[in-house]
Amino acid sequence: MGEEVDRVEFTRADRTAFRNQVHRNLDAFARMLREARFDAERPMTGIEIELNLVDEHCDPAFKNSEVLSAIEDDAFQTELGQFNIEINVPPGQIDGDGLDRMESSIRDSLNAAEEKASRTGSSMVIVGILPTLLTEHIHREALSTNPRYALLNDQIFQARGEDVQIAIDGIERLQVTADSIVPEAACTSTQFHLQVTPEAFPRYWNAAQAISGVQLAIGANSPFLFGKELMRETRIALFEQAADTRTHELKTQGVRPRVWFGERWITSIFDLFEENSRYYPALLPVTSNEDPIAILDRGDTPALSELRLHNGTIYRWNRPVYDVVREKPHLRVENRVLPAGPTVVDTMANGAFYFGLVRALADDERPIWSQMSFSAAEENFHEAARQGIDAEVFWPGVGTARATELVLRRLLPLASRGLDEWGVAPQVRDRLLGIIEQRCLTHRNGASWQADEFHRLYTKGSHGRRDALRGMLRRYRDHMHDNTPVHEWPID
Repeated sequence: MGEEVDRVEFTRADRTAFRNQVHRNLDAFARMLREARFDAERPMTGIEIELNLVDEHCDPAFKNSEVLSAIEDDAFQTELGQFNIEINVPPGQIDGDGLDRMESSIRDSLNAAEEKASRTGSSMVIVGILPTLLTEHIHREALSTNPRYALLNDQIFQARGEDVQIAIDGIERLQVTADSIVPEAACTSTQFHLQVTPEAFPRYWNAAQAISGVQLAIGANSPFLFGKELMRETRIALFEQAADTRTHELKTQGVRPRVWFGERWITSIFDLFEENSRYYPALLPVTSNEDPIAILDRGDTPALSELRLHNGTIYRWNRPVYDVVREKPHLRVENRVLPAGPTVVDTMANGAFYFGLVRALADDERPIWSQMSFSAAEENFHEAARQGIDAEVFWPGVGTARATELVLRRLLPLASRGLDEWGVAPQVRDRLLGIIEQRCLTHRNGASWQADEFHRLYTKGSHGRRDALRGMLRRYRDHMHDNTPVHEWPID
């Protein structure tokens, strides 16, 4: 959400003051863009990975407070549900062997944390949706104890005025009602951050939007929700519905959702922040005493707290980020498309593919977004969520094709070129992109493995549905700890 909040109730005056302050923040931000006040010397990258906690039966463990106390590492943070935590990987460079070093750091941190978490009777799993999570686990008491989550819950339901209706058609059909935002906690993701200059931001954001469908097809890892097999990346539909503040009538009127792919290519990062202020009422109207214009006048850097807090309650799949580190402002594209898992090495392969591909497309003299409608990119995204590695997507100059074929024939060479432009060592580039290649050749990602292993135990075996999901998750967890790429996981 961007900022800690401790208010419980908001008045009409609070909302007016917040809106006015967001507009003043926007004025300051526009001036900063004009005056080129952003750090761009050595662009940094970062990764966030959301994790699930399970008990000895592989059912959800509602122990994140205990686990975080046991871990005692500031890199690990609370998340929305008591069965979630998150690791924030320190920003670093991806040139040379930077991605290898990042992978080793993540593995070391997770292994150390897992050992400490085990003392609480819990284990960590990196997976898009925990397969053993059932409707009986989804209740308001499952929210993390951090008061900001209860406040966010109350504000969303105050805006909605009614319970959340979740209806997802996939291989099976799910229809449930929830009286809290806890279903949103089922969505655990990997977020890639890429620092860019203000001038480069629209190119990188447009490129990230254009490839979101392909990313999702190759990296899908969320086929089960509440015991049912739904979409290959069910997390997309679940998040869109669980965090929706609109009533049925507002949806019918075409009011924009808070979980949003977007509706157009952009020419400036300002477009996105301006849309946020124009289309979305505040969920958490907490104002500071900062006067950003006065701060700029004296040569300092404003925090733009209201702009950042508001931005943190609008869930774009590729989100703009303004941040200040050591009194220097910078801009990032936050890529929120992919689920967590299945392994650290798969995560790094997904990262290498993303970092390389967006670099190549952003630098292209004839941008991909000049050849492709925005609606085609959005359709690719939702088709990939439905079909995963079986998805067919549109690509300029190719037409409609299997995502796997498109990656093998067109996009892997582009990603390789982009990693070269970042200065990534050839052996690192080849190892990580080789994992993406093998996923396409074997036609196996996390979602397809989960589904195949479940059906081995349930459809073809003697296990009941719940035990089959538990058994599948146990094997998943074993392979995850081995850090073997998912395309090598057996079904037997």
